[in-house]
Amino acid sequence: MSLSVPPAAPAAQADVIDVDALLDHKPPADAGSDFEEHGRKRSLQGFSAHVLMLCALLFSIYQLVIAADLVSLSSLPIRSLHVGFLSLLTFILYPAFKQGSLSTVAWYDWILGFGGFAIGFYHLIFEASVIQNSGDPTQFELVIGTAMVVLIFEGTRRVMGWALPIVSGLFLAYGLLGQYLPGDFAHRGYEYSAIVNQLYLGTDGIYGLPTLVSATYIFLFILFGSFLEHAGMIRLFNAIALGFVGHAKGGPAKVAVLSSGFMGMISGSGVANVLTVGQFTIPLMKRFGYNAVFAGAVEATASMGGQIMPPVMGAVAFIMAETLNLPYSEIVKAAIIPALLYYFTAFTMVHLEAGRAKLLGLPKAQCPNPWQHIRENWHLMVPLAVLVFMLFHGFTPKFAGMMGLCMTAMLILGAALAARISFKAFRYVLWLGIGLGASTFMKWGIQPVLAVIALMVLACLFIQGGRKTLRTLLAGLTDGAKQAVPVGLACAIVGVIIGVLSLTGAATNFAGLVLKIGESSIFLSLILTMLVCLVLGMGIPTIPNYIITSAIAAPALLKLGVPLLVSHMFVFYFGIMADLTPPVALAAFAAASIAKASPMKIGVKATQIAVAGFVIPFMAVYDNALMLQGHWTYVGVAYVVFKCLLAIVLWGGLVVGHLFMDLGVAKRVGCGLTATMLVSAFPLTDEIGFAMSAAMGVWVWMSFRKTPTQATA
Repeated sequence: MSLSVPPAAPAAQADVIDVDALLDHKPPADAGSDFEEHGRKRSLQGFSAHVLMLCALLFSIYQLVIAADLVSLSSLPIRSLHVGFLSLLTFILYPAFKQGSLSTVAWYDWILGFGGFAIGFYHLIFEASVIQNSGDPTQFELVIGTAMVVLIFEGTRRVMGWALPIVSGLFLAYGLLGQYLPGDFAHRGYEYSAIVNQLYLGTDGIYGLPTLVSATYIFLFILFGSFLEHAGMIRLFNAIALGFVGHAKGGPAKVAVLSSGFMGMISGSGVANVLTVGQFTIPLMKRFGYNAVFAGAVEATASMGGQIMPPVMGAVAFIMAETLNLPYSEIVKAAIIPALLYYFTAFTMVHLEAGRAKLLGLPKAQCPNPWQHIRENWHLMVPLAVLVFMLFHGFTPKFAGMMGLCMTAMLILGAALAARISFKAFRYVLWLGIGLGASTFMKWGIQPVLAVIALMVLACLFIQGGRKTLRTLLAGLTDGAKQAVPVGLACAIVGVIIGVLSLTGAATNFAGLVLKIGESSIFLSLILTMLVCLVLGMGIPTIPNYIITSAIAAPALLKLGVPLLVSHMFVFYFGIMADLTPPVALAAFAAASIAKASPMKIGVKATQIAVAGFVIPFMAVYDNALMLQGHWTYVGVAYVVFKCLLAIVLWGGLVVGHLFMDLGVAKRVGCGLTATMLVSAFPLTDEIGFAMSAAMGVWVWMSFRKTPTQATA
């Protein structure tokens, strides 16, 4: 369990750091990553590149038109067109095989891409016929329905590998052949037409609720993150993290934790955070004394927390809100305390490891002034602040995301226009006008705001540097569309699983098992649910993992007395932790490609660092106040948070072996036992835990007093 790191060489810590490169996440010359989260992407040139850019741009425009309610479409055509665009981009971007050409698009991929795109129009053109023939599909519908399901499977294989298509294929096989299974596992049997009708023509299959959420909320927030990144928000976040903690003990690792947390606030993608933030922070940590395994583990742990960090959490949070029919703000409220505790855990582990290995920070003179960066770039925080305000004041996530996106676009365009105005007073007038234009949404909705943006775009066409700004917006739109492909495909293919489960009722079998175990011990039911999440997470992303386990386990936990939102959050958290847990840990593999270390070792270390991610969900089940659920009070919340903070520090003593001083085996075991006592929500275990904590504190302090040289640690 010891996190062994050799002491840093003082000479290495005296080197001059390229702060500008750090703020921009430009990797050093010797850094690199050969890890690809979502398959091998083509790098196109010429005609193919222009077609790809046009398709991605049209995809983003379509989603923005739908989000702004400029065109009125029924729910099913919105979903089918969304999947059609996903199919088109997938087959243009991703080759069929690893050996396939990355510079050209194969002729059959053009056919598959535009074929899937064309099928996406069927529900729009023949909507009335689809409704009339519900339950009795025509021969043509059987053909195109089969084709679309096959395209979704093949597209997912190209982007995400074999694991998710195989899992979904097993569920599909169960729907087709499950009547031949023995005992309670068998169902009554369904015709092929019934399966196709369920998966393609209704709203329980590939066009199910996850696809609806992808086509509305998720796409908007992906675009929002893409626009903020192009506006310079990431540089601001990095400056704040580097300025506040870069010079502290173990500063580089603390910068990685804070920077990854800030990045997660706007991206909600763990592995993408590793590949973005880690390009510089991992080599920086190695340079300042952390070994490669610990550096990669810190980055993997901090980045995965992005999916639970409000305000822009991972895609699962939006699916959860829609599934439970709750406001998104309720999901954020439930997630905020556990998310902060998660990052407190990572920060604590880093701090204790720095103390144990006597690791220093960056020279104070080389760290930027965070307050200066905030003063100069405070306006970049406005869209995020508006988004949070709207989410907590009754606006839908779709409208809030659209407004946040519009405000980011106005900031980018406004900065270009203001740069051409020499008189400060006129610049103030310009920003005042833009602000008044943005405020019109309160009375007339989003359309006047879009009109203001259109005028600003026209103005940028005729000023110096304006076209470069427009290219930045164009890059944000196209990049956002490409980033939406993996998420959208996961939402579509998991519809196969949902469709089969709802058609056959198979979810009740597992729920019955959980209930049977729960009769003797709810703790064992929670352990079983956790193991299912971790095992599924070895091969499939967080979205399908959450959807599957929430469908089969969350209702059972509800019957055992666990509040519905808490049970869904429990499943959500362990779906995220699966990306850190060996043997298949995507975040660890991504970090390993940069750290040049064993992904298995990084996964093990990340699991140790993120111990709170495993403990906090259990604590939330036993005391719902941790997620602000049930009849909570401020005193009750403060009490359980204090318990968590104390347990986290004690877990740190166990894992790292340092707490003011280097701890021996006996003290580390004592820390672990004490922290375990604090996990439960029973008065007796709390009293024992607090008593043991006091005893441990006295024991460590007395030992510390006897070895004064430890103070320098």
